[in-house]
Amino acid sequence: MRIALLPLLIAMSLFTGLAISAHAHTSSNCNLPSDGTLLSISTEGESKRTPDIATLSASVFTQAPSSSTAMGQNAERMSRVMAGIKTAGIADKDVQTNSVSLYPQYVYQEKLGQKLTGYQASNTINIKVRDLAKLGKVIDVLTANGISQLNGPNFEIDQIESAYDEARFSALQKAQAQAKSYADRLGLKVRRVIDLSENRSGGTRPVRMMVARAMNMKADIDTPISPGENSVNVSLNMTFELGK
Repeated sequence: MRIALLPLLIAMSLFTGLAISAHAHTSSNCNLPSDGTLLSISTEGESKRTPDIATLSASVFTQAPSSSTAMGQNAERMSRVMAGIKTAGIADKDVQTNSVSLYPQYVYQEKLGQKLTGYQASNTINIKVRDLAKLGKVIDVLTANGISQLNGPNFEIDQIESAYDEARFSALQKAQAQAKSYADRLGLKVRRVIDLSENRSGGTRPVRMMVARAMNMKADIDTPISPGENSVNVSLNMTFELGK
């Protein structure tokens, strides 16, 4: 009885699957025009702006035999860094602590295993520079006041949405022009937009920089920085309905 039932169950499963597939296919096309032609177009628009904000990441690392000494030395050096940032004209709201950490340090000795040798403390802050004319001075102040590591700057566009609007409008114009071109050559008209999706990218440009000057040396001039241009891109995928 079991052997005879197995083919029947398989047949019923296949029939049910086909019925579901056919139903799904019919449902997805129920709103499509019977006398129209669908046209899918992908376009991209770009907007270029001079960045007006830069962000930096600065870290202080200290090592000491005890955890309290490592943290104390780190706090002292970071306090000097923070004071220097203020003298460079950076507001408190534009300085944010990113992370504070403390790690034990070990050395491996044969037959004895790991041995604790001390602790390393670190403190990392993020700095937002809204006046790019001050950026070189800020970098020099950071190095002069004892930072251990500097990352950035990352150049950003402050009013980013207006740049995306410009790129979006450019992509839309291209899509509409292409749809009209196809319709004209086919003797049809563009009826409406059936579907539209958007992807966007860009807006931030990182610049890799290394601290080349010794920490205790004072620069005669500010570190030269050139912001260049940032690009934002908007990609549109559009489906048009063409018809008489």
